[in-house]
Formats: sequence, C-alpha cells, structure tokens
Amino acid sequence: MEHGDKFRTKVKVDATKKAAAWLVLLAGIAISNSVFAAPENRPLPTGCALAQRPAPAEAPGADLRSTFPPVQLDIRTPFEPSAFSAGGYRYLVYELLLLNHSEDAVKINGLDVLAPSANGESVLFSLSGVSMQKQLSLIGGGGLDAEHPLAAGRSATAYLCLAFQKGTEVPSRLRHRVLLDSAIAEGPVIGTAAGRVKVLSSPVRGSHWLADNALALDRHHRPGLFVAGGSAQISRRYAIDWKQRIDGDVQSGDAADVRTYHAYAKPVFAVADATVVRAKDGFPDNVPRTAAGFSPAVPLSMETLAGNTVVLDLGDGQFAHYAHLQPGSVAVRVGQRVRRGAQLARIGNSGDARWPHLHFQVSTGPDIMNSEGVPFVIDRFRATDGSGGISTRSLEFPLSGDELTF
Repeated sequence: MEHGDKFRTKVKVDATKKAAAWLVLLAGIAISNSVFAAPENRPLPTGCALAQRPAPAEAPGADLRSTFPPVQLDIRTPFEPSAFSAGGYRYLVYELLLLNHSEDAVKINGLDVLAPSANGESVLFSLSGVSMQKQLSLIGGGGLDAEHPLAAGRSATAYLCLAFQKGTEVPSRLRHRVLLDSAIAEGPVIGTAAGRVKVLSSPVRGSHWLADNALALDRHHRPGLFVAGGSAQISRRYAIDWKQRIDGDVQSGDAADVRTYHAYAKPVFAVADATVVRAKDGFPDNVPRTAAGFSPAVPLSMETLAGNTVVLDLGDGQFAHYAHLQPGSVAVRVGQRVRRGAQLARIGNSGDARWPHLHFQVSTGPDIMNSEGVPFVIDRFRATDGSGGISTRSLEFPLSGDELTF
C-alpha cells in the first residue's frame, strides 16, 4: 500500500513536469514564430515596379499603322535579362536603348512592355509622365520630358525593373512599344532567360551585413553604364557593396581610420567551387572619405580601379569579383582551384573605395568593367527588417534595407 501510494504520487509529479515542459516549449514556439516571421514580400527597390495583371494590348489605330516611313527610332536591349528571385518576387532587370535616327526630334509620351498571351499580346507594364522621366536617362546629359523631346541623333536609356508576384508566370519573351505624338515605334522581341542564375553562398559571414547599393536605380551601380573594351556595358548591374552596420552605424571612432569601420579586415569567402583567374595585391588602403574630402592613395586607372582583387571563374561564362581588398590579405593565386567557403582575402579600402567595404559582383568576364552584370541568388540567409522582424530567405538576391545574417 505504501509503495503503491508513492508510485501514484511519482506518476502525478512526472505528468505535471511534462505538462509544464510542454507549455514552456509551446510558449517558446509562439515567441519564435512572432520574431522569425514567415518570409514576406520586401519593398521594391527604387526604379522597380510590380508587373500588372495582364491586360489585352490595344492595337494601334489605322493612322498609326499606316505611318510611312516607319518611325526611325531604334529600340534595342543591349543585354537580355534572366529572371531571378528577391524579396518574395521574381524580377526582370534590363535596359532599352532608344536611338533617334530621324531628322526630327521625337516626343516620347509613354512606353509599354508587352508579353505573349492567348489573345495575342498583353500589357504587363506601362510608363508615362513623371515615372517615365525618372527611368529615362538621356545619354550625354540634358532633360527628356514633355518640354524636351529626343533630338535627332540623340539616344536615351530606359532602365526597367519588373517584379512579378509569387505564383505569377514570368513571360519567356517580351516586346516593347514607344508611344509618340502621332505614331508608335515597335521594338523587337527579347528573351528573359539569357543565362543560368547561379546559386551561391555568401561572400561574407556573420551578422549585421548590409547589401548596400544593390539594384536600386537611385544608387550608382544599377545605372552605371560605362564604355570598356569598346562597348557600353553595365558590369555593376547587380553589384553589392557589403558593409556592416552595428548600433546604427558602419563605423565607430575616428572616421579617417579604416580600422574603425566594422567591415574592415573581415574575411571574404569563395561563393562556389571555382578557379582563381585574377589575384592582385599590393595596393595601399585609402584614407576614408570625410568632410575634408577624398583622395585615392593611388591614381585611379582601369588597372587600379578595383584595388586589391580576386576574380573567380564560376563556369558557364560567369565570374565572381571581389574588390577593394585589404593589402597583404589576398591568400590565393591565379590558377588555384578553391572550394566553396574557402577564405580568399579580407575587406579593405583599396582602389576606388571611399569607405571599407567588399564590392562583389557576378559578370560575364574577368574584367570588372569590361563585362555585363548578371544576377545571382544566395542559398540561405536571415534578414532583419526595420521593425525588428526576422525572416529566413532562401535562393534570393539580397536587397538593400535589411540587416543580413549568414
């Protein structure tokens, strides 16, 4: 009898402990779910717009169709896009080059992006008014709006970035038409799968990382059209300046001392199994830019622009660039085969760098400027938004605005 009572008491106590443990576990899960929220759609970068629900494309009127000679406006895409994921959307990022071959100025009133549909073509996106003016850049400078048409012999670049909701099919082909005062200029069909989008690991490790200057049209990478090798290219189309922000700032202390920047001397890693095709060291760090101004330690040229650098051949005609590295930190040599995750160097402030950061991009060639920038995605990372919410992202291109942990 005594042993039975003790046994029943022990069972009751064990059951109570188990119930309490389950309550603690469930509470922990609830707290975890409130902080580590399911991935949500992140704000679109400046210059990007949500693709509309496809609407039937209106055919040009008879007066527009009968225009002869056809509008002498050359519409071309210098480098076709490849669809990739970022912030919960699928993106297409590319440019249209508009060149006026006529003898007269043409007034550009709008731009339509068309996609094939069951009924022929649908309008995915339209630009007009102020929005169009913000995304059209006149080559050589000057205004391009209702009061300033595209003059004879002049050209402009339209910087396009379309975001597609999850579950919405990204068209395999696109076409464009430019709306003028009394005519429509029709562009050729382009594809949306120019190349394979690489799945990479992060070039940096740890927390508090910012993917600065990434993809937004109001930053210098995205519209960075630059003539190199005889061609106007945007090698930095998807470039990221990796910086660390701790307690709201990227540095703490003397702003003229590279060592006070949180990213300085942090290691950088191979994003994939690859072969080293460039490894340059020996350039000194710059004194960071302050209110007193900025002067690079070495005069800038095509050879010194990237500073100390490592370039990896990823295969499929794609190359990963690591620029502005710390002098004396490059730990690999040309021809060396590296494994994913291997340390390559450390973050510095060499070349054309105002503040310590890692400039990272993937492009179609081993030259940091003489190549076209291509998209990539990172296998997995955590993102903390401005309100403190944390989400785990996978197979996405990292966007500015969040603090990232790898």
